[in-house]
Amino acid sequence: MQKAFKYRFYPTPEQEILLRRTMGCARLVYNRALAARTEGWYERQEKIDYIKTSAMLTQWKKQENLQFLNEVSSVPLQQGLRHLQKAFANFWAGLALYPNFKKKHNGGSAEFTKSAFKWKDGQVWLAKCQDALPIHWSRQLPKGCEPSTITVKLDASGRFHASLLVDTVVEPLPKTDKSIGLDVGITSLIATSNGDKIANPRHFKRLRSKLRRVQKSLSRKQKGSNNRYKQRQLVAKVHSQITDSRKDFLHKLTTQLVNENQTIVVEDLAITNMVKNHKLALHISDASWGELVRQLAYKCEWYGRELIKIDRWFPSSKRCGNCGHIVDKMPLNVRQWDCPKCQVNHDRDINASKNILAAGLAVSVCGANIRPDNHKVKGQLQNTRKGKKQKPKS
Repeated sequence: MQKAFKYRFYPTPEQEILLRRTMGCARLVYNRALAARTEGWYERQEKIDYIKTSAMLTQWKKQENLQFLNEVSSVPLQQGLRHLQKAFANFWAGLALYPNFKKKHNGGSAEFTKSAFKWKDGQVWLAKCQDALPIHWSRQLPKGCEPSTITVKLDASGRFHASLLVDTVVEPLPKTDKSIGLDVGITSLIATSNGDKIANPRHFKRLRSKLRRVQKSLSRKQKGSNNRYKQRQLVAKVHSQITDSRKDFLHKLTTQLVNENQTIVVEDLAITNMVKNHKLALHISDASWGELVRQLAYKCEWYGRELIKIDRWFPSSKRCGNCGHIVDKMPLNVRQWDCPKCQVNHDRDINASKNILAAGLAVSVCGANIRPDNHKVKGQLQNTRKGKKQKPKS
């Protein structure tokens, strides 16, 4: 399977100038092609595809005011047009929103295929570059693997990264008989069916005062000045600290979960709809539930594990894990509750995670129906759907 290895590198002044120019040209071509496709559809109802935008690029290179497009490698420009074509395909398929124009202050990227770089003795030479990229090899590529695509990225804080895509074989982990159910929350990032709770680090809250200070200073700088440009980079560095610390924590957590369990069960939550609650949107985004599930998905695929997603309307919080009784209401402020039928005391999150695991195993083994229907169905997994799903948990 394909696997990407990301490294940071520190380009020489000559390399930095060339890479920034390449990213700028790729951004210009992407934005021009997007504008042409939008104008063609809204004014003439004309569908412009990748082939037509590629022909446009050929004509743009002949224009006198765009001669600088010939000074960089043509491969990143063509790859940008392919990415635009994929963005439109996702939009028409209902998988993404309409493509946006790329902005300079967000950084940039340039993708190089095999025809635009040379790989020799563990070093990379990009097209138009005389010297190898000074990559900081924090880990080695798998033996016998050569990159098929190299993507150079510049983030808003001024850091350069190279992402090397290789075809490799990932050895599956030894099978185990352990299974676990995960219930995500805000106070506790996850509660497991084993009775454990992982605290939410709240990375944004930890650096919020620092971010507020540098943003306040940015608002006082004159627009267009060098001081404003420098201050914007300081703001971007704080954002990078938040993002990097969040991803590092999630990678360590998901790797541990995948290593220890054969089957992992989670809820298929509608996070996009949940963040519309302005009181909890910040905390939900900081917890990054979507990234947590995304990492679990591809790591389970890599290492031969099973990830099961149960329906979001399954009453995991309102259902008694002992007798199966479902209460009518469960407000968010109720963290401990007693079952009115069997009198068993439950921790809200732990009980929900145990119910999630039981539902996931039922779906995996016998394909049980856990989605609420309009008619009554026999079985403990059926829900009458009285009221809305009590998510998120605080």
